[in-house]
Amino acid sequence: MKQLQIPSYLHELFGERQSRGVIAIILLFGGVLTALLYFVFPEMTAALPLWRCALALLLMFDVFCGCIANFTASTSHYYAARKRHRILFISVHVHLILIALLLSSDIVNALIIWAYTIAAAFIVNALNGKQLQLVTAGLLLAFGLGCMPMLPAIQPYMLAIGSLFMLKVMFSFAVDHYSALSSQ
Repeated sequence: MKQLQIPSYLHELFGERQSRGVIAIILLFGGVLTALLYFVFPEMTAALPLWRCALALLLMFDVFCGCIANFTASTSHYYAARKRHRILFISVHVHLILIALLLSSDIVNALIIWAYTIAAAFIVNALNGKQLQLVTAGLLLAFGLGCMPMLPAIQPYMLAIGSLFMLKVMFSFAVDHYSALSSQ
């Protein structure tokens, strides 16, 4: 597949080179899932001012797109070459908290999911280059996903958003999925 040169302001999402097909898949996944949540859970945004609804949906779209984009070789290689960028990216990922605030959702549940995800992502990132990184990421992700439905009165849409936030930051992003391939 022909690779496109990605503008520098989009490197954090797509890496430096990406195919049109992969970009389309990333954007389609993010758009479809955001739209599905919006239409299946109208109560999520029903009483919100338009600006809060739009910002919450945009942040959800970013989380969902990142789930897929961070699995691509281009994005993975971009961050593998910039270890400080990876740490900064993990640190500034407050999307889930902002989404919960914008949707007037249970902030305590969002904070629990966020704190667990960020702590786990730092642990996984610290294991970069070690054989245990992938299994540790899988273990921490499975534990987090298994515990999330046990949070008190978690809304189904926040469960979906929190699950994909966890997947994006802890497993899709913090794991260097292609390091073995790039050293061959």
